[in-house]
This record gives sequence, structure tokens and C-alpha cells, in this order.
Amino acid sequence: MTTEEKIIDILNKTRSYLQQDGGDLTFVKFEDGIVYIRLSGACVGCGSVNVTLYDGIENILMAEVPDVIGVEQIQ
Repeated sequence: MTTEEKIIDILNKTRSYLQQDGGDLTFVKFEDGIVYIRLSGACVGCGSVNVTLYDGIENILMAEVPDVIGVEQIQ
């Protein structure tokens, strides 16, 4: 399994938690150690989006995929 496939697999598992609250995410690309994602639905404009993005998604990806050094949101 490639690094990108691992990332997508983890993000697909994470999506269900966002979808329970009306949000969603889309994998955009993996480049130079950074995972680029697009948040949608209830995540857009949510006051907790940074907690979700960095304390949640980024921490999970960095713990599970050694090549990941960060996550960035693309609008």
C-alpha cells in the first residue's frame, strides 16, 4: 500500500465521524509531507474546525503514516 493509499484509507475511516455531525472531507493531494484536504458541509464555518483539523485529523495521520508531517485545509 502506498503512502497516499494509507492516507486515503485513514481519511475514509475518519469521514464517518464528521458525517455524523453533518460535515465531510475530501482528500485533495499529498505533497512534500503535507496532506491537503477540503472540508465541507457543517465543517465550513464551524468554530471547532481547527480542533477537528489539527488535534484530530492531523494527529491521527501523523501517528499512523510516518511520511506525514502536517495537514492543510484547502478552501
